[in-house]
Amino acid sequence: MNDLDNLTLKELQELRNKVERAISSFEERKRREAMAAADAAAREHGFSLNELTGAKVAGRRGGKVAPKYANPQNAEQTWTGRGRRPQWVQEALASGRSLEDLAI
Repeated sequence: MNDLDNLTLKELQELRNKVERAISSFEERKRREAMAAADAAAREHGFSLNELTGAKVAGRRGGKVAPKYANPQNAEQTWTGRGRRPQWVQEALASGRSLEDLAI
């Protein structure tokens, strides 16, 4: 191993970056191995991992959801009705409007 005291700042930063990438790669590899083992165990018992966990499998999401609401002051601002309400929706509701008023 290099004597760290003799390395330049740039060499130390490069070494740190290499270590961080190695750690990230190691963790990701272990995560994939664990998922594969869990999936294999679930299949042994006649289930999918998704069925047992209730989680959606990454990468198998559907397409984009069409927006259901639009900002009357700026039609480029839309909301699908999912997730956190945008500020413009909150402001419209606070001013007495309803979601039906914002529907596309």
